[in-house]
Amino acid sequence: MADILHVGIDLGTSRSAISASNGERFVVDSFVGWPLDMVARKVLKRDVLIGHEAVANRTMLDLHRPLERGLLKEGSDKDVEAVRELLLHLLRLVGVNGQNDAANVRAVVGVPAASLRTNKQYLRNSMKGIVDSLLIVSEPFAVAYGLDALLHTMIIDIGAGTTDFCVMKGRYPTEEDQRTLTIAGDSIDTQLLKLIEERYPQANVTVFMVRDWKEKHSFVGEPQSQVVVTAPVKGVPTEIDITNEMHAACETILPPVIETMIDLLARVEPEFQERVRTNIILSGGGGLIRGLPEALEGALKGVGGGKVRYMEDPVFVGSDGGLALAIDAPEGDWEKLTA
Repeated sequence: MADILHVGIDLGTSRSAISASNGERFVVDSFVGWPLDMVARKVLKRDVLIGHEAVANRTMLDLHRPLERGLLKEGSDKDVEAVRELLLHLLRLVGVNGQNDAANVRAVVGVPAASLRTNKQYLRNSMKGIVDSLLIVSEPFAVAYGLDALLHTMIIDIGAGTTDFCVMKGRYPTEEDQRTLTIAGDSIDTQLLKLIEERYPQANVTVFMVRDWKEKHSFVGEPQSQVVVTAPVKGVPTEIDITNEMHAACETILPPVIETMIDLLARVEPEFQERVRTNIILSGGGGLIRGLPEALEGALKGVGGGKVRYMEDPVFVGSDGGLALAIDAPEGDWEKLTA
């Protein structure tokens, strides 16, 4: 099977990552755009732009972010085309070019834990002709597999579109072992933008600016320092203090995350609950919010205490887990795709 290329793909609302058995790894922003008109096409000299390039040139593009809340948008042909372009781009980055190469590719794709069966079918359709064999798993399970955290562990994967929970019990997780919340990075961005606009009505701020500020300065609990950013106010670059707004927006995820974490813990067999409480792992970009592990550990004190750690470099943890699973998966687990 030396000619088979195994890949793990973490298909995310904000960013998508791929890890391949040939040693290649890439991450791209989950944006796809087509030139709006002949002028834009003349300037760009491209038929389609993907990732950061699409975001940077968005004023000239019909820009699509096809993975809403971590799921392929339904009912939009352009979004279906966009996710296919995104997948093709990821595979090209690791050396897969065209139908002939696709015949030798086996892909594990991570999706949110509560992904609907219909959405899985959309994804299967998008992958036809791109890879030979497919295995769709939940994103937190892929993370757990990559970390070899397969027993008495809880994964909390905070992405842009969803926060996914998975309790690992030494086997494939069932629906009862998993949860998905739509309170995640995007909802923080929306809240932060609203709060900034309310406090600084004359500032000109976009969600792209807010997302960048959040990724650099997000925190819960007490601030380590003031969060001061620069934004145009009446066209003049001006420093504005958004410490309180950042704090309020980031803390919106705490109540639902804590409630879901404790509910899942309560469903673990009693003799194993302490082991799971002391082995909780945060992953995803949202897992890097400063003070979040401490806040969750504070909430666990009421149920006997616990330990929460986070992945310092979460970019490839999902795709690396998918790759590990792809390499280990037995023949019977694969779904053969036909073009």
